[in-house]
Amino acid sequence: MKKLLILSLALTAVLALPLSAQENDKHNTNTTQRMLEEQLFFTRMSDICYVDFVRITGPARAVQTPTGCAFKDSLLNNKLKFYSYLFFPNEVEQGSKYPLIILSHGGIHSQMPTSYVHILRELVAQGYIVACPEYRGSTGYGKSFYEAIDYGGLENEDALALRDYMVECYSVVDESRIGLVGWSHGGMISLMNILNYPDKYTCAYAGVPVSDVAYRLSYQEKSYIRNFTQPYHVNATPEEAPEEYARRSPVTHASKLCRPLMITTCINDDDVSWTEVKRMIDALEAAGKDFEYKIYPKMEGAHSFERIDIKEASDIRFETYKFLARYLKPAHPFSNTDELRKAGYKFY
Repeated sequence: MKKLLILSLALTAVLALPLSAQENDKHNTNTTQRMLEEQLFFTRMSDICYVDFVRITGPARAVQTPTGCAFKDSLLNNKLKFYSYLFFPNEVEQGSKYPLIILSHGGIHSQMPTSYVHILRELVAQGYIVACPEYRGSTGYGKSFYEAIDYGGLENEDALALRDYMVECYSVVDESRIGLVGWSHGGMISLMNILNYPDKYTCAYAGVPVSDVAYRLSYQEKSYIRNFTQPYHVNATPEEAPEEYARRSPVTHASKLCRPLMITTCINDDDVSWTEVKRMIDALEAAGKDFEYKIYPKMEGAHSFERIDIKEASDIRFETYKFLARYLKPAHPFSNTDELRKAGYKFY
């Protein structure tokens, strides 16, 4: 708790700076915030599971910028190191096998937030091991890692690398029961992995997923588009590089689906337009694919309608968990929303 207090005070001090200073020091701010979130995960989850924070590697950077130092430049192709959160239910015993969920956070530049704690508790209570990649471009790991972003590209391989790490290093993981879960950008990562690496996963759930990057940029603000046109990222607009943006979009890969998939969205989503998600649904249907989806009406929470803490959101997550349980067969699937609420919130 003392460490939490120190981190909280440090974050408060940074946020008190003038806006210009905050911008100049944003990576230090992000690191302080990330460290606070890390401690909160241990504090809020350790009663029901073993929490770990590991460092593994994914592919080398997509954009490798020479530094002018011969020694450094000779190693530009080194694999990229990144961190991941791991959550093992207390019931896990050596010698037994358990299903695994790869849960990817959202946000073009973000990190795994403690607002997901209730969802994590719900998953762990059902008997899932959960692994959460802090994939390239995530915040809180410094400027260099932030600029390693490869939206729709090698970030998907980071999630895959975490999946392979879990299978290789933890004999308690059942390789035949591995699912993907994510919302928004995390939903996009679920889609790209189940479509491009079907032999690695059993099923996937994608909530309000980014589905067509070029179309997405057509209705977003200019500040959002600048994330993609940076020299360390795509370094081009969709008009200048249409094939590159298509490669990074799940709609392009719809014909590859051969595993169970569930997609959800709502018509008042204020981040990922439901019309973008409908493009994914239409592409899958055009390819003759069998999958589940639901387009909800106007919902409380809009883009976060499934992740907020009201009863209606719990009811919707219950449907998602029923889908996952059909294929991943956790030891303790929920029978009703009351069980879900008790697992996530202690009381119902």
